[in-house]
Amino acid sequence: MRLIAWVIRVLVFVLLLVLALGNTDPATLHFLAGYSWQAPLILIGLAFFVVGLLAGLLSALPPLFRLRMENGRLKRDLRSAKETPATPVEPPLPPLI
Repeated sequence: MRLIAWVIRVLVFVLLLVLALGNTDPATLHFLAGYSWQAPLILIGLAFFVVGLLAGLLSALPPLFRLRMENGRLKRDLRSAKETPATPVEPPLPPLI
């Protein structure tokens, strides 16, 4: 199974490499206020990929920190629950007739 996963990874890498080498034509990206950037198309695509990756990681940070804090709190609660002796709850006695 691991071999199949590596074969698929290598095939995807080769496909993306061929795609990158085929898209080296210069492209112009026009910004606001008359600014423009001329670079190979694959470089522009890579730049947008990196910006999207960073935006996704940045948006995942607050929930990650919140979950880590909750995990620590739950571990402390579990540790304190293990340290306190448990009092056995006995069922009530049947009524005397």
